[in-house]
Amino acid sequence: MDVLDSYTGHTDPGGAATRRTLDGLTITKVSVGPMDNNAYLLTCTASGEALLIDAANEPDRLMDVVGHGDDRPQLRTVVTTHQHWDHWQALAAVVGMCEAATVAHPLDAPELPVPVETLVEHGDTVRVGQAELEVIHLRGHTPGSIALLYRAEDRPHLFTGDSLFPGGVGKTGSPEDFRSLIDDVEGRIFDELPDQTWFYPGHGDDSTLGAERPKLPEWRERGW
Repeated sequence: MDVLDSYTGHTDPGGAATRRTLDGLTITKVSVGPMDNNAYLLTCTASGEALLIDAANEPDRLMDVVGHGDDRPQLRTVVTTHQHWDHWQALAAVVGMCEAATVAHPLDAPELPVPVETLVEHGDTVRVGQAELEVIHLRGHTPGSIALLYRAEDRPHLFTGDSLFPGGVGKTGSPEDFRSLIDDVEGRIFDELPDQTWFYPGHGDDSTLGAERPKLPEWRERGW
């Protein structure tokens, strides 16, 4: 698989992966499966350890992103952002090939196809080599949806699963779930993080909090 170093936040289904290089960490984004799911490979440049966010589909393509040479990163951890089936279709295969540890929130972990070794709550941290990711619990899209925050020197980088997209929060099943999700997204993300925060959703293109912040009142009024 081609991996392009010209990162824009856009990937095409079936197309090349794109890689962003930060101080101490690389982020490689690839679109997999029929629902244009994003999977993100985070690699610590100091240790060579890697973490995959959402083994959504096409395990062979995900392993192509990891690489096959002797210098490939060591995939140690797979984090699943939430329980919906389109985000874990390749989880069992990837974990089996790499013997990677699994991470999820306890409210969604029972719905996953493999046992979850590490259960994380709001405020916990997950490590990839020397890099640290903060867990943010966002209640509403599913009971145990989580986001992962990496505080890089240039700006925060936030992986939101299906809880936040350019243009709105994720789909919810009831007015109560919507209020829970919009409250968490506003209180735990927009109120806590600066406009330059770059976020990486579970489907489609990336955005920044600054680009989306003016739309918050419209989202709340619109509901879902």
